[in-house]
Amino acid sequence: MSGLLDLLNSPMGKQLINGVATQTGQPENKTADVLSMAMPLILGAMKKNVSSPQGAQGLMGALSSKHDGSILDNLGGLFGGGVEQSVVDDGAGILGHVFGNKQPQIENALSQKSGLDTDSIANILKIAAPIIMGFVGRQTAQSNVKDAGGMNTLLGSMLGGQPKQNQSLIMSLLDADGDGSVLDDVAGMVMGTSKKKGGLAGLLGGLFGK
Repeated sequence: MSGLLDLLNSPMGKQLINGVATQTGQPENKTADVLSMAMPLILGAMKKNVSSPQGAQGLMGALSSKHDGSILDNLGGLFGGGVEQSVVDDGAGILGHVFGNKQPQIENALSQKSGLDTDSIANILKIAAPIIMGFVGRQTAQSNVKDAGGMNTLLGSMLGGQPKQNQSLIMSLLDADGDGSVLDDVAGMVMGTSKKKGGLAGLLGGLFGK
């Protein structure tokens, strides 16, 4: 669980939690709970999407053109005067693309686990999604990822070492057609096949300059 705790306990993570909580009018502890569950779901869904060449090309195009990580450089400014509608709209687009028809189910699951209503969950996710994409974009550039295989490896390493409650949530929600085919991949991905100084801790350590 250290990876997620590294993020949420870092200065940038606390700024993210505080900003999202203030913007959505939700308690910080509940917001932190939702983000700790939602981040690996978004990353896991991205990893599933890059298994196709079209999905990988689409994600890498979005990262290079729009989500290069620059949003991370001024979170204070982003939240300072209220998050602009364009950022929220961008987040809605990201979620729709990444989760597809699974989005309502994912929002319901997060609602049940956090105790917040689905509208609040949706608002938190829409604000957080562009920031999470910024994390991925920055790491993609730093790791010089150029193809689908590299993107798949990067996202897998970012997902290493998930806590058990996130493992079951990811596995139950990301098999889009119900055939079970993604479960083995996701299970290996979140249950620590990447044991090196990697996983979310390694990613976030790099992002936060630790």
